[in-house]
Amino acid sequence: MGLLYRPNSNGSPQQSLISAKLPLKLEVNLQSGEEMSLCRRSIRGIPCIPLHMKLHSSSHSFSARSSVDNYYLRKRRKWPLSPYKTKWHESFTHQLAMQKLVESVNKSPKTHLLTILIDSFSSYQCVPTPNAYYFILKTLSQNHPSTWDQIPQILDHIRKTENFETPEYIFTYLIKFYGYSNMSHLAVEMFFTMPAFRCNPSVKSLNALIWVLCKNYYDLRIVLQILVKSQFMNIWVEESTFKILIRSLCRVGKENNAVDLLNLMVDSGFDLDGKICSLILSTMPEQKDCEGVEIWGVLEEMRKLGYSPKRVDLCHVMRCYVKNGKGMDALEVLTKMKISGLVPDIVCYNLVLNGLILEGEYSKADELFDELLVLGLVPDIVTYNVYISGLCKQNKVDEALRMLGCMEDLGCKPEMNTYHTILEVLSSSPKEVFGQMKLKGLQLSSHTYGILINCLIRNGEVDEAYNLLHEMVGMGFVPQSITFDGLIHLLCERGLFSEVMELLSIMVTKNVVPGIRSWEALVQALSSSK
Repeated sequence: MGLLYRPNSNGSPQQSLISAKLPLKLEVNLQSGEEMSLCRRSIRGIPCIPLHMKLHSSSHSFSARSSVDNYYLRKRRKWPLSPYKTKWHESFTHQLAMQKLVESVNKSPKTHLLTILIDSFSSYQCVPTPNAYYFILKTLSQNHPSTWDQIPQILDHIRKTENFETPEYIFTYLIKFYGYSNMSHLAVEMFFTMPAFRCNPSVKSLNALIWVLCKNYYDLRIVLQILVKSQFMNIWVEESTFKILIRSLCRVGKENNAVDLLNLMVDSGFDLDGKICSLILSTMPEQKDCEGVEIWGVLEEMRKLGYSPKRVDLCHVMRCYVKNGKGMDALEVLTKMKISGLVPDIVCYNLVLNGLILEGEYSKADELFDELLVLGLVPDIVTYNVYISGLCKQNKVDEALRMLGCMEDLGCKPEMNTYHTILEVLSSSPKEVFGQMKLKGLQLSSHTYGILINCLIRNGEVDEAYNLLHEMVGMGFVPQSITFDGLIHLLCERGLFSEVMELLSIMVTKNVVPGIRSWEALVQALSSSK
């Protein structure tokens, strides 16, 4: 029997016969780990149970508990769990059904797609998804218009049969489809019937509707009514909605209303968009009744809202002034632009230079041309064309020809418009200019031939004009009736009736009707010959 010593209160070892409390099988060999563990547990007051008794007791309790659990599963729960209830299987069957739907539609796209959809998903015992309906609706919209009558049937099936909440992107796509197909009334109807399909419209679908209506130049009063009704549908306009409306107003030439809407946008708490301000200013010069004072007032109003105009915005203002024949006002804007610290480029100078020449301020135009050269700006083809046209309007043809040579020396090649400007006022040596154009390989047009022939007719060079007209016809160009009239009149004055008859035959061949001047010249020539 093993002995175990425990110290007493005064520190002397005390002998304790703990092994007497142990089973007989564990009384020997107190050095083994299991006996030591049992002894420690006995010392702490924990009952020591033999290992084989513990195993037997635990196995008995486990079997009893398992029988109770199995009884609960049999009585309370369906077993086994159906694999069709799991998400992965549902997703997999939807994928297979969608694949079958796509294959069936590709094989027979002109059949009734709703039937194909129902059969494809029924074969896999699953319910059609919103994406499946979106696929067939999109397919129908891209097919021939004869299949579009299936769209209302599919929508009616979704409304009456399905229980899912229809995604908004389906209706957004249909609204755009109806708008692009010039069926705006159906787009409006689709928007207001969205709640019947268990879909709450938002600003996305509202923006889509407004965009297609404005794109089709729909009545803006109806657009306003839609915006008012959308508030009762708990849809509130956002910054994107304001931008769509402002762009639409600019496109129809209602820039004043666009500015009012811009003020409302800022008052509603939205940030001022610089692109929208620049858009309003860029469309105002395109308006037929553009007035420079009005566009400057619009710019000042934008500044009060916090917008800092850029160089391109001031270019729009100057273009509007030039269009209305107010070149001096455009020059004043250019001066204010330099004072504000903005550096004007060659485009700004071209605009003002053209405005001054159109207004007849040739001295101011010369000063402005010298100024841009002093500032180091390189004139482009537009600059030279505008300045040469000003010289030609002052009948300074020699200076225009010298400017033509200077621009070539500076590396700016003249274009057809440059030569046309000079040829229209040239009274002498037009053949030299025409020869230079040919040597430089410029592609001559019908307009070029017409200008040169008219110039020769004014100078009385009948033979050169007659030969050049034949060259023009040989190049495949058809002279205008006024060109034939001038040459026939000159030939009749010279008594060259055989050439006149030849020209008349060419006019018949080219389906050109002789003008009054040709008939008067023929009648006068015939009467004088008698």
